[in-house]
Amino acid sequence: MSRRVVRSSKFRHVFGQGVKADQCYDDIRISQMTWDSNFCSVNPKFVAMIVDASGGGAFIVLPLSKTGRIDMSYPTVCGHTGPVLDIEFCPHNDNIIASGSEDCSVMIWEIPDGGLTSPLTDPVVKLDGHSKRVGILSWHPTAHNVLMSAGCDNVVILWNVARGEAVVRLDTVHTDLIYSACWNRDGSQILTSCKDKTLRVLDPRKGTVIINNFGEPLTLQELDTSSGVLLPFFDPDTGIVYLCGKGDSSIRYFEVTDEAPYVHYLSMYSSKDSQKGMGYMPKRGLEVNKCEIARFYKLHERKCEPVVMTVPRKSDLFQEDLYPDTIGPEPSVEADDWFNNKDGQPILISLKDGFVATTKAKEFKVHKSLLKTASASSGNQPDNNGEVQSLRKEVKQLKEALEELTKRVSELETKH
Repeated sequence: MSRRVVRSSKFRHVFGQGVKADQCYDDIRISQMTWDSNFCSVNPKFVAMIVDASGGGAFIVLPLSKTGRIDMSYPTVCGHTGPVLDIEFCPHNDNIIASGSEDCSVMIWEIPDGGLTSPLTDPVVKLDGHSKRVGILSWHPTAHNVLMSAGCDNVVILWNVARGEAVVRLDTVHTDLIYSACWNRDGSQILTSCKDKTLRVLDPRKGTVIINNFGEPLTLQELDTSSGVLLPFFDPDTGIVYLCGKGDSSIRYFEVTDEAPYVHYLSMYSSKDSQKGMGYMPKRGLEVNKCEIARFYKLHERKCEPVVMTVPRKSDLFQEDLYPDTIGPEPSVEADDWFNNKDGQPILISLKDGFVATTKAKEFKVHKSLLKTASASSGNQPDNNGEVQSLRKEVKQLKEALEELTKRVSELETKH
């Protein structure tokens, strides 16, 4: 009698679990828009969700610790004149988030550390360049202040956010609606999928197609996707890909390996409520002492529920095999250098003692003089009053930072 050999994998027993009710974010009116983006973005400080808003578009940003019932009057980010379709936190500064909207614009926002105390209507930068709604946003993984946007005008734009300018405009590559767009690990290439049933690998700076015809797939997995679009999340550290069906109530996960058949089904997390969207916590935001290898933020109609993926282990010591060095928040190249063809590999960090921000997050600096020049050349006179307000705000922030440092030094002196 032949015995079937079972492939060994440390992720075979990964299991998903929803958190207790008091650890959810309740009474949030999640957007009813029919759009295929995640509707949620999360980092170790905040969780952001696109919400229903009258007379425009809005999203809510909550400190991660602010669980429980959220008051209806809680302030939102509400500067768009049309519904918000996509949001994404900057990987190099947890206080910066980008939003794309049906009003054809992209806006960059700075969220104060404790969250919002009043509605936020003025973005740090507004990026105008699309002629139809903007439904896809993605920050460059290693270059500071580089953002990709894709709109229903079939155009991909690469922005230097600090200068407020569109540096590369890919407007002849896609013949139809762009469904998705993402960077590779070091941000030297972009992959897009399009309504014309074509996958394209692009050189983002030259604006050329590198690969177009993928031929036969390496492997094929049949999935029941009747409920809606699949939102994929890939963890390069573990080789696990998670597939969350929008409108579905499950998260399926697979291990990707270098040898045939390449993709191995692991398991599925299911619950009774379907998901309206999904956020995915960066690796540095996980609890490594609990063997947590992924955390999702599942959007229901009226709440957000964290779902934790864990590898069962008896020991409470740090499990090195589960946590190889992972991508940290430090960028490896500046926007200007990247646009001048300099690539930067991800800067990796160890999670051995959990993630601790040893250096100040990469400060988000806008070259105001350059933005002013741009607005003047487009026929708008610079707003001197606004400039003064901005400078005052910067001085105030510097004072606060100085006070914080002084306090920290005195605490350290007291300890020693």
